[in-house]
Amino acid sequence: MFGYITPEKPELKIKEFDIYRAYYCGVCKSIGKRHGQIKRMTLTYDAAFLALLLGSVLNIKTGLTKERCIVHPLKKSFVTRNEIIDYSSDINIILAYNNMKDKWNDDKSKIALVGMAAFKRAYGKLVVEYPKKCAIINQRLGDLSKLEKEKCNSIDAASEPFAKLMEEVLDYEGLDDKIRQILRWMGYNIGKWIYLVDAFDDMEDDIKNSSYNPFLTQFNYTGQELAVFKNDIKSHAEFTVLYCLQEASKAFELLSLKENRGILENILYIGMLSKTDKILCQRSCGKGEKSI
Repeated sequence: MFGYITPEKPELKIKEFDIYRAYYCGVCKSIGKRHGQIKRMTLTYDAAFLALLLGSVLNIKTGLTKERCIVHPLKKSFVTRNEIIDYSSDINIILAYNNMKDKWNDDKSKIALVGMAAFKRAYGKLVVEYPKKCAIINQRLGDLSKLEKEKCNSIDAASEPFAKLMEEVLDYEGLDDKIRQILRWMGYNIGKWIYLVDAFDDMEDDIKNSSYNPFLTQFNYTGQELAVFKNDIKSHAEFTVLYCLQEASKAFELLSLKENRGILENILYIGMLSKTDKILCQRSCGKGEKSI
């Protein structure tokens, strides 16, 4: 369900792309340093977005250095480091562990079970460091699992737990209450958007695997051709996910950010909108790209 919050790279300036990559590589290196090299494989674009957003809210100036890494040993890349990058790397591990736990509980995936064992120690340390946040994230995923097992027939109700999970992810305790409330509303709507575009994206696989999908239950899928079904419900899905993006954008505008604002605007106003269009429109015609 993670990895949908991406920039529209062709629309970024060269300097903006270097800074975005610096944040992405910064989170990756922070995961390696704080939690172990193998865990860098779980890095998502969502964690880079989180670091960029909170770094901008805290007005942290972006300092760039060029470094090599084990993934690209021959070419140096820009890297930046700060406290928010470390926070984002911790959140990345918390979400990765819970994602594997969810796959084990739902599908009995042996790969997920092996992954949980590999991440258990790192996750245990983060539970001690972020007890309240980990408890809330665990509770939201439990609520989501319960709704999915009950075959909830409302996309609004089914997306609520993940919306509240992302609300918690964007809430950073070092900020004042007003800013935190804005970030929580932004996170809520981004979470709802992620859950619904992922559900729309996964419909074909969910039908093949007889897995739960809120669009299939709310709109009474009865085995008709999937492309026709998607086209029939597209306007409803589009209205809901675009409303979520609109509310997230309104919250973003209230933050009055300066540092790396252009990159964040690219992600929110172009990247996420483009992702929505690719999933809801192109894939309903069978031409879409595979999600990141």
